[in-house]
Amino acid sequence: MRNILIVGATRGLGHSLATQYAKKGFTVYATARYSVPQTPSHGIRWIANVDIAHETAGRRITAQWQEETKIDLLIICAGYFAIETLEEPHWDKEIAMYKTCAIGPVFLVHHLLHAGLLKENSRVVLVGSEGGSVTLRHESQGGGNYGGHGSKAALNMVGKLLSIDLKPQGIAVAIVHTGYLRKENKEGYFEPGSKGAVKPNEAAAGLVDWIESFDISKTGEFWAPRGASDINSAEAVLGPLDTLPVPLQLPW
Repeated sequence: MRNILIVGATRGLGHSLATQYAKKGFTVYATARYSVPQTPSHGIRWIANVDIAHETAGRRITAQWQEETKIDLLIICAGYFAIETLEEPHWDKEIAMYKTCAIGPVFLVHHLLHAGLLKENSRVVLVGSEGGSVTLRHESQGGGNYGGHGSKAALNMVGKLLSIDLKPQGIAVAIVHTGYLRKENKEGYFEPGSKGAVKPNEAAAGLVDWIESFDISKTGEFWAPRGASDINSAEAVLGPLDTLPVPLQLPW
């Protein structure tokens, strides 16, 4: 594995992944929704104006791809989450969540595949969330956030279907919950966040390690590389945390 494409890499998890892979000596291609970062990004080759919520995202990547190399590993990190309640659902925000999380990835993979950029035996990692697991939803956590949970559940289905379609070509597909990320404020300080939340570089390191063991034998599966420490409903649904393995395969 030498060539890595990370979609949604200007900040957070995606940026940490791009940085860590570049430091390891991989050839890293990274997309920006608008313009590319102005700060130096050693070892990262940026592709601008790629918005996964639009059908053209895959075409924009292929149009700017100036290399003869193919993609060994595709990681789609781009996501969108908006808080909702039953009293205040939001139509446009729900549509944006589904387009970003579950519709866009299908079209992006389609265009990369038909442009010949996704090669045989390559790997695709879709960054989702345990919030998309129907089994892990529990009364103790309440309801709400319909678009957030629903779009992530749809991403799980998309990942499973892609794994079936791509398996004959040896292309493995996985969906991962990398852990809830601590938010960085304007001063550059990472707020504590919810229980078990981690900084983006910590989540990225856990995912990079897990990808080392990810191959066709895990295609179509849903994994939490860092385990269940930040999944509030895990103990109520899956049992005591100290009995759950790390990494942890999550239920649909």
